[in-house]
Amino acid sequence: MSEEIEVEPPSLREFQGWALWLLHGLCLFIAVGHIYVAFDPFISEFQRNAYHFAGFAFLAAVYNPMVRGQTHNRRLLVIDVTFGALVAAAAIYIPYAETPIYDRGVDLILLDWVAIGLCVLGGIELTRRLTGWVIPILIITALTYIGFWGQYIGGMFSFPGLSWETIAFRSLFGDDAMFGTIARISSTFVFLFIIFGAFLLRSGAGEFVINIAQAIAGRMAGGPGIVAVIASGLTGTISGSAVANTASTGVITIPLMKRAGFRPAFAGGVEAASSTGGQLMPPIMGAGAFVMASFTQISYEKIVAVAALPALLYFLSVAFFVRIEAKRLELKPMESDGETLGSAFRKGGASFVIPIASLITMLVMGFTPAYAAVFGILAVIASSWLTQNPMGPRAVLEALVMGTKGMIMTAVLLCSVGLIVNVISTAGIGNTFSLMIAGWAGGNLLIALVLIAIASLVLGMGLPVTAAYIVIATLSAPAIAGMISDRVVIDVLVAGTLNDGAKAVLMLGAPETIALLGGPIPLEQATEIIRALPLEVAAPLRDLVVPAEAAIAAVLSAHMIIFWLSQDSNVTPPVALASFTAAAIAKAPAMQTGIESWKLAKGLYIVPLLMAYTPFLSGDWGVALVIFGFAVFGIYGLAGALQGCLERRINWPMRAISAAGGIACLWPGLIVVNIAGVVCIVALLAFSLRNGHSAPLPERA
Repeated sequence: MSEEIEVEPPSLREFQGWALWLLHGLCLFIAVGHIYVAFDPFISEFQRNAYHFAGFAFLAAVYNPMVRGQTHNRRLLVIDVTFGALVAAAAIYIPYAETPIYDRGVDLILLDWVAIGLCVLGGIELTRRLTGWVIPILIITALTYIGFWGQYIGGMFSFPGLSWETIAFRSLFGDDAMFGTIARISSTFVFLFIIFGAFLLRSGAGEFVINIAQAIAGRMAGGPGIVAVIASGLTGTISGSAVANTASTGVITIPLMKRAGFRPAFAGGVEAASSTGGQLMPPIMGAGAFVMASFTQISYEKIVAVAALPALLYFLSVAFFVRIEAKRLELKPMESDGETLGSAFRKGGASFVIPIASLITMLVMGFTPAYAAVFGILAVIASSWLTQNPMGPRAVLEALVMGTKGMIMTAVLLCSVGLIVNVISTAGIGNTFSLMIAGWAGGNLLIALVLIAIASLVLGMGLPVTAAYIVIATLSAPAIAGMISDRVVIDVLVAGTLNDGAKAVLMLGAPETIALLGGPIPLEQATEIIRALPLEVAAPLRDLVVPAEAAIAAVLSAHMIIFWLSQDSNVTPPVALASFTAAAIAKAPAMQTGIESWKLAKGLYIVPLLMAYTPFLSGDWGVALVIFGFAVFGIYGLAGALQGCLERRINWPMRAISAAGGIACLWPGLIVVNIAGVVCIVALLAFSLRNGHSAPLPERA
C-alpha cells in the first residue's frame, strides 16, 4: 500500500541502506516529537517553531538537490547535507540566543548574525528548491525594501527604512516573523493533520473513498465522472492538497472516465477541478482553515462549520457539468463491478468513518484541533482492525514517515513566508494596499473582487495556494471586509436610523450630509456617500454602526473569498499544477486539459460572489440553506447554458433563457427573483426533456 502512496517525483533523491534508515529515523523522531509536544508543551512556542523549521529544513536540503535533477551526484549530496545541517543548527541555536540578545539591548554579536543569516538564507534557498523562484524573489524584495530602496520611492509605499540589525532581529523574533504566528500554525495544527491524513491513507481509507464513490454513482450516466467528484471531495478531507488529490484518485478515475466515453482532456479537467475542491473541504482545507483562524481570531470550529455548504455547492457545480456533458454525448451507464454501499463499508468503511466522526465530535465538544488530530490518529489505528487492512507497528511507522515527508514543502514554505508577512506588518503595506484597492475600485465591491481574483491568479502561477492566500489576505482582506461591512452602514442610512455618535463621525468626514441625516436617504445617494469616505472616517463609522456579529461575518467572508479565489491557480493555464498532473495521467494536451478544468471550476468565482453579497457565511443555518438551495438551481442553469444541454441538448435561445434563469436564482436579496429563476430552470428542464434534440454532437478527433 505504501508503495502506491509514496510516489516521489524523479527530482527527489532516493536513498537505500543505512542512509534510508537514518532519514526514516529522523522522520519518526520529528513526528513523535510534535505529537508529544501537542500533549505536553514542555518547551516554549518559539522553541517549538524553531525546532520545527530545523528538522524540515534538513530534510528539504537532503531530499531536494541544489541543482535540479542532480539526484545521483555524491559531491552535491555532501554539500546539501552540510548546508541542511548548518541551517538546522542555526535554527536550534536561535531560541538559546533570545534571552542574551534582550539582555544586551537587542545588540547582535557575530554568532547571532551568522545564525540569523543562515536561517534566512535557508528559507530562501530551500523554498527555491521546493517551489521555484517566486517566493525567494518576494522575500529578497521585501527585506531590501525595508532596508534600502523603500526610501527612494515616492507615494504611499515610501518607507524610511530600518537598520539591518533591526531587520535581522525582527525577521526571526517578531510575532509575524519566520518563527512566529504562521510557523506556529505549521508546527501544530497543519503537521498533525497531515499525519492524520497519512494514517488514513495507510489504513486503506483512500481505497474506501473510491469504492464508496463507485457504489454511489458508478452506474449513472457519466458515472465515472461523478465518481471522480465524490472521491476527490472525500479525499480532500484527508489530504487537503489539489495536486496530491489529483495524483492519488486520478490514476483510477481518469481511466474510468475515458472508458465511459469522455474525452481525455475533459476527464483530466474533471479530476483537476474536483481535486481543487478538496482544498475547500473541511476539516483540513489544505492548511487554509488554520491560517484563517489565526488571521481572523475566529475559532477553527466556526470556520470549518461555515465552509461545509460552500464546499458542497462547489462539488455540485462540477457534478452538474459532468452530468450535462454525459447527457450531451448520450453516454450510457457502465456495467456494474458489483460494488455496493454495504460491501464498500465492510471492506474499509470503519477506517474512514470512525476517525472522521471522532475528529468532528471532538471539535464540536471544544477540544483543540491539535488534540482532536492526535486522538483522530489513535482512532484510525483502532478502527483499522475492524477492516481488511489492520495497522500493525510497521504500518504505524510507515504512516509517521509518510506524513513527515509529505510535510516538508509545507513546513519550509510556511516558515519562510513569515519573512514576507513580517515586512508587510512592519511597513504597514497591508493597510496601504487596502487603501489602493479601495481607491481603484471606487468603493465598488465587485471591482475589488475582480482585482483580487486577478492578483490571486498571477501570484498563484508561482506560489502554492496557501502561500498565495497568506500574501493576498494580508494585503487585501481588510479592504474587502470593510466593503462588506459598508453595506450594513448603507442600509442604516437608507432606513434613517443612524445613531448620534455615528452622525457626528459622518459629519466630520462628509459635512455636506448634515442636511440629509435627519431622515432616510435614497439608496444610490447613501452608497455614494459611503464610497467617498476616507478610511480614517469609514473605519470608526463601521465600529459605531455595524454589530459585532456582522463585523465578524464580514471578516470571515473576506478571508474565505480570498481563499477560494486563490484556488483558481490550480486549474488556470498557463501554470496549473493540478490540471497538468491530470493531463499527464489522461495522456491529453496540458493546455487543453487546463482550459477544461478552468471551465469546470467556475464555482470558484460564483460561490465567492454569494459570500460577498449574501449572508451565506453569517452562521444562520436557515438563511444559508435557502441561499444554498437557490444556488443549486442557479449553477445548474448556468452549467446548462455553457454546455448547451440540460438533460438533452438545447438551442441558443434556450441557452440564453437558462443563463438568465441561473443568474436570477443567484441574485442577492430578492427572493421573488430567486423563485422566478427556479421556476424558469424547472420549466426549461421539463421542456428540454420533451422537445430537446436527441442526436449526439459529432466528436472532434
